[in-house]
Order: sequence, then C-alpha cells, then structure tokens
Amino acid sequence: MAVVAALGLWAAGAADLPGGAFPSVVAAVVVMAVGGSVGLSGDAGSLAGADAGLSVLPLSVTLAGALVIAAGFLRPLRHRAVADTKELAGWAARFAVLWVLLLIGLGLLARHRFTIGLGDGAAADIGDLLGATPKVGFETDVPLTLLFGLLWLAGVLAVALLVSRAAPLPARLVRFQESVRPAAHAMVVLLLAYVALGLVIGLIVAATKGHVAETLAVLLLGLPNLVWLAFTIGLGASWEGRVDGPFGLPVPRALDDVLRTPDDSTLNLRTLAEHDGRVWWLLVVAAVMVLGAAFLMAARSPARMRPWQHAVHMAVALTLTVLAVCLLARVFAHYGLSLLGIGDLGGGLSGLVKLRPQLWTALILAVAWGLVTGFIGGLLARRVHRRGEVEREGRPQP
Repeated sequence: MAVVAALGLWAAGAADLPGGAFPSVVAAVVVMAVGGSVGLSGDAGSLAGADAGLSVLPLSVTLAGALVIAAGFLRPLRHRAVADTKELAGWAARFAVLWVLLLIGLGLLARHRFTIGLGDGAAADIGDLLGATPKVGFETDVPLTLLFGLLWLAGVLAVALLVSRAAPLPARLVRFQESVRPAAHAMVVLLLAYVALGLVIGLIVAATKGHVAETLAVLLLGLPNLVWLAFTIGLGASWEGRVDGPFGLPVPRALDDVLRTPDDSTLNLRTLAEHDGRVWWLLVVAAVMVLGAAFLMAARSPARMRPWQHAVHMAVALTLTVLAVCLLARVFAHYGLSLLGIGDLGGGLSGLVKLRPQLWTALILAVAWGLVTGFIGGLLARRVHRRGEVEREGRPQP
C-alpha cells in the first residue's frame, strides 16, 4: 500500500513538498485508504481564519492492500475443505496484531503542517502587516484510525473467505457456501474487471494524449474511484456534487463540466451525454459486465438451482455491491481562508469538491438489474458442465 501511495504521490508532484513532508503524506494516504481518520486544520493568525476538511478514500491504495492481505490470509488455509473456528480466529488475530502495530506507526508518522503563500499584491501585503500567514496541516486520530482500520481488516478477511472456493469454512457455515460464494466471487470479478478495463484505457490515454504523470497519479491513487463511479452511472444511478474554486477532480472533462456549477448538479447518463455523447457506452459496458457476472455466478452454482434463484442471489449481491461502491466513492473536500470576515483572502485559495450518490435510486436500480441479469445468466448457464458432475446418458447429473 505504501509503495502504491508513494508512486502515485510522486507522479502527482508531492515529492517536492517542503519540509520533508513526503513520508508523512504517504502515511496519511495509507491511513485514509483503510478508513482511518486524518483531520485537516487551518491557522492564519489572530485576525484571520482558515478551515479545511477532507473525506475521500484513495481506492487504488485500498484495493492493493486488500488483495495482498487477502492472499496472505488465504495461503496457509488453501486446499482444505473445513477449518475449525478457533483456527480461523487464530490466523485473524495474528493479522490483527501486526495490523494494529502498523496503524500506530502510520498514525504517528502521518502529521505535518504547511505554510501557504498568498502570492503577490495587496493580499500578501495585508497578510504580512497583520501577521496572517495561513498554515494548513493534517494529523491522524490514532484511536479512531485503529477502530476503522480493524473494521476494514475484518471486512477484507471476511470477503476473502467468501470469495475463494479453495478457502475452508467452519462446519456450521458450509451449508451457506453454495448460495453465497458464487455470488460473492462474481461481484469481486465484476469490480476487478472494471478496474482492469480502466487501467487499459488509462495507459492508452497516457501513451497517446500526453499528461503522463497526471494520468499515472490518477491510476495509482484513484482508479477504482472513477471506474466504479462509471459502473453505477452505467446502471442508471445518479450522483450529486459540485466543484468550486481552483481545486477539482482528476476526471474526464465532461464530468468536470457537469459538476463545475454554482449550485449542486446531478451527475448521470443524461447530463453527461449533453457534454459527450460517448457516455452512453457506459450503459452498454454495464450491461455486458453485469450479465457476464451473472453468468459466472450461475456457472459456479450447483446445477439444481433454478433461474429464479439465480435472479434473487444476483439481486442481493449486486445491491450490496452498489451500496459498497456508493459508500466508498463519496468525496468531500473543502478549504477556506478569510481575513476580518472577508472570504477568499488568497484570491482563489478557497475551494470545494463534493460528490455523493442518490443512494435509494441506485439500490433500486441494482435490484432490477440483478433480477433480470440473474435470471438470464441462469438460463445461459444451464448447458455449462459444473465441477463435480458426471455425464450420464448425455446429460450432466450432480
């Protein structure tokens, strides 16, 4: 996680931050990636005020850590049918102890303060006269980071057990694996397929359109943020948000155009298509990807399951997946600086970026997509030969 964060920040130019801040910023990004709490603070002297806040998950770093931790957790458990609950708890406890030590170290490292220049002109002169030198810093709330970091670790380990067919389950849970594991595996494959597609597109853009460093920074820090947002929009979901001031999102221009308005804007297929008609391809990609995931789920399920059962399983799994994306891909960042109650002291230093989903609409659409694609996937998978079946009189039998 630290390597991915460091490379992404280096590509974004953070290596040039003053005061040797780069290691602290890397640690802060890793802390945020696991749901930790990094608070921003501002100070501009007795006659000036500064305020800042940041709530965003760098999901490229999150995904890298989740994949590595899941692989390490599953490796000693592979090739076994059943595992004792105490054994699984023991392995989880080992990971938790190491994880707590790592989070404490990162939390202590992730703190720094920066001085922000006011530029030239009257604003700088007034600031120097009144001693209003704006400073902004960040610091980790270590106890809160430990709480959310352990919850993140527990979620990663649980998903790893659900997804992997080779991972053993306690005897009491074995009866649930036929309905849960195929759906969980299909959803993880769906999300990773979007990331892989986005990676290919990003590398092509970097090679043909220039801006290589900026593109690599987006890929290494926030690729899932963009492609999973595109996934929900392709399903028909809507998001609300706004970009104000000099700060913005490293996103395609059509998305930035929709969000850069005085008031909150709605982000969906229709509003994006007003700026770029190619956005409708998101609907096509979503249909192909979700139907492929439904087919994969049905093909990995027992042959005795009916299409309507596949539809229900797919609806539940897709709804939970969309819920997770909506919660993880939210963005909120703001910075404000004022002098004697007059805002925007630095001539453009204040800014706001926010993006949030219309949650209930997205979940209802996920249920509908899941029911339809699950039923079709179940029909398409009827002729697929399942593992563990034998041929008898030309027909697969369990």
